[in-house]
Amino acid sequence: MPKITNNDIAKEAGGPKTAVSFAFNDPSQLAPSTVRHIREIAERLGYTPDPIARSMTTKRTNALGLLLPQDIATALANPFFTQFIRGIGKVCGRVGMTLMLVPPLWGSMLKAIPHATVDGFIVVGLEVDRGEVQLLRRRHIPFVMVDSEAPADVPSINVDDRSGARAVMAHVLTRGHRRVAILCIESGKAGHIDEYTGTLAARLAGYRDALADDGVEIDGDGIQIAEAPSSWEGGYAAFEQIWDMPRPPTAIVAMSDIIAIGVMDAARARRVRLPEQLSIVGFDDLPDARRMHPALTTVRQPVEEKGRLAADTLVAALTDSSAPVHHLLPTELVIRQSVVPPL
Repeated sequence: MPKITNNDIAKEAGGPKTAVSFAFNDPSQLAPSTVRHIREIAERLGYTPDPIARSMTTKRTNALGLLLPQDIATALANPFFTQFIRGIGKVCGRVGMTLMLVPPLWGSMLKAIPHATVDGFIVVGLEVDRGEVQLLRRRHIPFVMVDSEAPADVPSINVDDRSGARAVMAHVLTRGHRRVAILCIESGKAGHIDEYTGTLAARLAGYRDALADDGVEIDGDGIQIAEAPSSWEGGYAAFEQIWDMPRPPTAIVAMSDIIAIGVMDAARARRVRLPEQLSIVGFDDLPDARRMHPALTTVRQPVEEKGRLAADTLVAALTDSSAPVHHLLPTELVIRQSVVPPL
């Protein structure tokens, strides 16, 4: 069958071709009854607008981009991202937009940005001095920073990482643990914790606060600090290294639940009794945390709400030039069964 065009719709509707374009691309230019009439004809004839032509006319793609730090398969294996995307998706459904997942291209997030046909980006965990953020600013592409130290002129969504980390470390210490391993999310700065920024810096500061309250230095004899990719595999491999040390810890404090869950599975594989021989805590309160055996003590952050707020903020930024907003969401210590006094 021949392709239905704007001319066909205009002829059937008895009006100019520009009215058809307005009906799909800028309906505010027409009376609502005219828009409805044109769209009814288009549906009857089987017409669908060409998305490429439409974006060239409107200068919009009607899509939001989520810039991922990993390939899609790896990112979606982490329940944090599935919850976060759920929050974004609810906004997209409400406002009639689509979501594009933008993973690294040829191993580079920087290379991926120019190839993403989106109206703006949600950027997770990148600091303002990163090349990706600088590129977005140079090109005046709207974006929202999540889990980052955003400058005043860029909207951001964060949680109170420091107080949450302080609370969960204090819980571990009050149970009597003095040999503690801190598993930080991989930063590329292993051994240089004073160079941490953003979420990592805030959580480490919270751990440091709780240790100082107890008279313990973060670089003291009983404290080990290591890094692991924020994945199940990362936690599993980190446990193997830590447990084979001459004086393994009695407790592991992980910066994310998915790392903690990997640690727990590795410990069970080595027949380590949890939590009697090893107490473990995480950060996030993912759905799997409460289903672990023992159930995981962790810090609850509103992951889905964070995604919803990020998407709402980006949608607003596409049309509103008012001052950027900065949200700081609360965290909450969730005590379960994964921490007991050391043997």
